[in-house]
Amino acid sequence: MTDVAVLGAGMHPWGKWGRSFVSYGTAAARAALADAGLDWRDVGSVVGADTVRGGYPGYVAGATFARALGWQGARVTSVYAACASGAQAIGTARAQILAGLADVVLVVGADAAPKGFFAPAGGDRPDDPDWLRFRVLGATNPAYFGLYARRRMALYGDTPEDFAQVKVKNAAAGALNPLARYRTPVSAAEVAASAVVADPLRLLDICATSDGGAALVLSSMGFARRHGHPDPVRIRAVSTVTPVYPRTVLDLPDVATDSAAAVPAPRRSFRSSIARAAYEEAGLGPEELSLAEVYDLSTALELEWYEDIGLCARGEGAKLLREGATALGGRIPVNASGGLASFGEAVPAQAIAQVCELTWQLRGTAGDRQVPGARAGITANQGLFGHGSAVVAVR
Repeated sequence: MTDVAVLGAGMHPWGKWGRSFVSYGTAAARAALADAGLDWRDVGSVVGADTVRGGYPGYVAGATFARALGWQGARVTSVYAACASGAQAIGTARAQILAGLADVVLVVGADAAPKGFFAPAGGDRPDDPDWLRFRVLGATNPAYFGLYARRRMALYGDTPEDFAQVKVKNAAAGALNPLARYRTPVSAAEVAASAVVADPLRLLDICATSDGGAALVLSSMGFARRHGHPDPVRIRAVSTVTPVYPRTVLDLPDVATDSAAAVPAPRRSFRSSIARAAYEEAGLGPEELSLAEVYDLSTALELEWYEDIGLCARGEGAKLLREGATALGGRIPVNASGGLASFGEAVPAQAIAQVCELTWQLRGTAGDRQVPGARAGITANQGLFGHGSAVVAVR
């Protein structure tokens, strides 16, 4: 048995609040503990997802949150994997529970992001691919998103109108989510009228940077049953796989691909391998999903994820969108939370927030955005330097 129970889920609303990441994370942690019906002293381990924007406390987030909640002797771990940090934290917590090291683990991630696009860390580091892509290519994140959108247009015939409809869909869902930063429906005309940032993507095609926090209380199945949770939401798989050689599609922060002159290209892309590993571990396939939460850094990248997690064949993401399959009320809603389009990036928190949304959906407590009869869901994103991130949750 590899299941662990999700006893509690909590978030601090996303936005620009002007406070420390610690305040967002502790608020989310307290909300998750209250949701679980547990006291902080019941927690045997804390796993914090690190932020590089909070100074030294951000680098040791597990201890930072444990100190803010009040030292009580719990085991502590801090992890960093860029945008996959939250999934790494969930995977670490799950491993500790399954190893018998703790019955109850609190997972927390939070960030206080700067306004505008993310910039490289300070200093000159010519051996650092992330530093090089900013300084040598001038490749900000939106520049990369624009290149990826152009690639989809060239290969599959996607259009800027298709990209705009992703924003329309996610904004409609986010308008129903009280924790989202942006809660106003958006029309395709409004997307088209917004400023061009990285052609063909416009301002409303790209997610913002945000402050926010998210937390989960995980436990062994035995603890859950002993404490009044006979049928909890369960995490059944956590995928944190890495790519295989050669990588023939450019991915941040790389500035070149591997050569496939002597070695054939891999049968599946890195992102599709993330989901495949999660499905194999969970013992289910994409046809059994009720919903998915994916990493919509840009509208075009959401369409790519439809294909990577197996909702449709390669190149058919826009077709699935046009059919309405991925909207609320559709066959397989994607980003029922509103996604990053409605929240923005709070990097260490976002993979945890995705699992919070799955938890509420699988419990049937998601309110006006509820996916009827939800029984299984997957999250998917990735972090820089080949960090995979996918979680499968079931009820």
